[in-house]
Amino acid sequence: MSTHDTAAPPAKEGGAAPGRPPAAPVDAEARRRARLSRRWQRDIRWSPYAFVSPFFLLFLAFGLFPLIYTGWASLHQVEMTAPTDMNWVGLRNYTRIFDDDFFWNAARNTLTIGVISTVPQLLMAMGLAHILNYRLRASTFYRVAMLAPYATSIAAASLVFVLLFGRDYGMINWALDAVGVSPVDWQNDKWPSQIAVSTIIIWRWTGYNALIYLAAMQAIPQDLYESAALDGASRWQQFFHVTLPSLRPTILFTVVVSTIGASQVFGEPLLFDANKGASGGAEHQFQTLGLYLYEQGWVNQHLGRASAIAWTMFLILIVIGIVNYVISRRLRASS
Repeated sequence: MSTHDTAAPPAKEGGAAPGRPPAAPVDAEARRRARLSRRWQRDIRWSPYAFVSPFFLLFLAFGLFPLIYTGWASLHQVEMTAPTDMNWVGLRNYTRIFDDDFFWNAARNTLTIGVISTVPQLLMAMGLAHILNYRLRASTFYRVAMLAPYATSIAAASLVFVLLFGRDYGMINWALDAVGVSPVDWQNDKWPSQIAVSTIIIWRWTGYNALIYLAAMQAIPQDLYESAALDGASRWQQFFHVTLPSLRPTILFTVVVSTIGASQVFGEPLLFDANKGASGGAEHQFQTLGLYLYEQGWVNQHLGRASAIAWTMFLILIVIGIVNYVISRRLRASS
């Protein structure tokens, strides 16, 4: 018997030896894909926080820190000339402002100016929005024109109204004299001065609220108006029985926002004062809480008392927000 030697076939020229291919490139690619997947997941999870982080940083620097600092300063006796020298006084700054007749005068003025400016403003805004809700030629022009006062500078608007309400050469007194009414001292009398300041606010914010009402009106389904028309309702009846009930949340929103704005009125009475001071007239006849805060902090340099006033106004706004929340819940429950 003869034996035969078995040998492996020769490898092809330029080919690889037979056997299992190396797994190193496949493992490297898998690791690379896993690494990219983890990076992608981290990016999806944390990038939104990175995008909104500038807002939070600015809020911490210019919102939260001043709020906490003024709350701490309101419990101390501290002057603007030496803001680091604080003497603990507890709630004395709050008791002092509540015993101050000028504070209550500013609170009454803020309330009356708020009512005089807010009620006519929202009524006029509702009427303008109702008119613009119908098809008119050049409706876009009218909408832009109504928004122009809102975009106007407070300083420019106030200075123009100071000229209009001038006692000796103002156009308002000229028109009153033309119809036989004696001239009115708009800057020194209490009620005329508050009406004049309220007029500036009405002029600036009526168009803004009108556009809000107009947007809400255009969201009302037309089927409601068609059904009311088929039932014989006139346009006035459609307005009172269809439009107003549908606008209740929007009306509540504008009332709350206007109330908050009225409690913070500052620029209009400051620039309307003939003496350009923070007293709100010679007899404080149109001094608001904002002006009273400015007078105590930057004129009298009582930083502690000014901080107490700021926190009192902040608490008033919280009360307004709570009332808004309660009314909103009741409206949603009733609807």
